[in-house]
Amino acid sequence: MSAPDVFAPATLGPVRLRNRTVKAATFEGRTPHGQVTDELIDYHLAPVRGGVGLTTVAYLAVAPEGRTHREVIVVGEDTLAGLTRLADAVHAEGAAIAGQVGHAGPVANGRSNGVKAIAASGMPSPLSMQMIRSATEADLTRVTKAYVAAARLLVRAGFDVLELHMAHSYLISSFLAPGLNRRKDRWGGSLENRARLARQVARAVRDEVGGEVAVTAKVSTSDGFPGGVTTETGLEVARLLEADGNLDALQLSGGSSLMNPMYLFRGDAPVAEFAAAMPLPVRLGMRTPVGRSFMKTYEFHEGYFRDKALQFREALSLPLMFLGGVNRLETMQQAMADGFEYVAMGRALLREPDLLARMQAGRAVEGVCIHCNRCMPTIYAAGGTRCPVALEISGSPASA
Repeated sequence: MSAPDVFAPATLGPVRLRNRTVKAATFEGRTPHGQVTDELIDYHLAPVRGGVGLTTVAYLAVAPEGRTHREVIVVGEDTLAGLTRLADAVHAEGAAIAGQVGHAGPVANGRSNGVKAIAASGMPSPLSMQMIRSATEADLTRVTKAYVAAARLLVRAGFDVLELHMAHSYLISSFLAPGLNRRKDRWGGSLENRARLARQVARAVRDEVGGEVAVTAKVSTSDGFPGGVTTETGLEVARLLEADGNLDALQLSGGSSLMNPMYLFRGDAPVAEFAAAMPLPVRLGMRTPVGRSFMKTYEFHEGYFRDKALQFREALSLPLMFLGGVNRLETMQQAMADGFEYVAMGRALLREPDLLARMQAGRAVEGVCIHCNRCMPTIYAAGGTRCPVALEISGSPASA
């Protein structure tokens, strides 16, 4: 059989998509008070008008301590109206909208949030310079219920897809990683125990929403640090999630926001820019040998997760989203030929929100992103996440 056309209509669970392209979740930096703003809506409308089939709203926290920092939206009655307005705006342009539903766990900045972070096991936080406490049974029951409540509210808001964040050393991922999970109870030790929270959350969310929306999960092909989720572990977790039957697709990612963020992004490591954007204690810490080692440099190459992603494709029948270094039309077409059902893009669309429309019209075959990663620190800057190169060239942000 011939590979599907990446720009042809497709389905994701019960959702009809106008094509197979996904704007991946990257924090927008446009919610200074934890509420949807006109700027956030405009941020998502840019790639939607530029041809993407599904845009993903990043970092929708299920609980206050689950925010990466205080500007992140917590899904609740007080944010429902704004989220509805955002979903309506995306639908009016003919695209679908996903919400990345998550709990940051040890990636949360407890000092910024005003409430201490939780994780699989206690550990010092390099972000808040506080101790992260080990989640209790009561915490895990509460968090699971919070995922369910957030899912229901996002359905009410009109979202089409719920993306459960199970990667990047967020709370669920911290349970999966043996180096971060030193528990001796039913949540630690064996992989079955460490995967309990991931499976419990997926099941609870599916039980709540049924077939009203698509439910997906972002999972790791490899965390990229000793004691993190390996490709073998990630595959086993994916097999368990597939066997449970609660998900419509998996998005294949990698790296750790806590331990090794550049493993996900690849390309230049913007150490100076990141340090400048951080609070003073973190800035000073980044000048130490340990701090400098945090921002490793990995050479960029197109489709850099493909080898690992192919192992997942060979082992699973569940629909998969290919992610990681997608800038060229031929990479997207190769992903279709490899058997992936969707292609997710991040930096390329931040640099050129209209890239997909130009590809579809035959006016472009690749993006112009140079993978300098200077966009990463802008999530903390006034005006929000943007491509500094585009701003320097044009005098106005390409993502505005």
